[in-house]
Amino acid sequence: MNAAAMLIDLRAHQNLCRELLTVVERERRLLRAPEVPSLAQLYETKRALLPRLNQSLEKVREHRFKWVQADATERSGQPEVTALIRQVQDLIMRVIVMDRENEQSLLRRGLMAPGQLPSANQQRPNFVAQLYRQSAPAASTPVDG
Repeated sequence: MNAAAMLIDLRAHQNLCRELLTVVERERRLLRAPEVPSLAQLYETKRALLPRLNQSLEKVREHRFKWVQADATERSGQPEVTALIRQVQDLIMRVIVMDRENEQSLLRRGLMAPGQLPSANQQRPNFVAQLYRQSAPAASTPVDG
């Protein structure tokens, strides 16, 4: 396991998630305005972030696989990795919650058709955690060892 490379990729992923959070926060401000906003530029920004996010996520997945394969003593010797993983997870949850609120605002304002809403599974609070558990390797251990 290369902890230095993992930290670099986790920080890059964190920065990308911060960019996404900024876009979602801007969308939220626009949706709270009294007039009907033009969201085309924000959606274009989101579309541009998607390939970068997918690429970054793939790197994080590779590191995660190596992280859970490492023994507990090796993981415990890398507290910065554990802290950064938690920070990234918290950031992702903030983006998800705010994006859900934005979707509800779009729906209330008639800017989104009900058929465009994500599945009901995504509205369950533990859906993301369950996906993580399902996709984790059978021999995985908790992130903080």
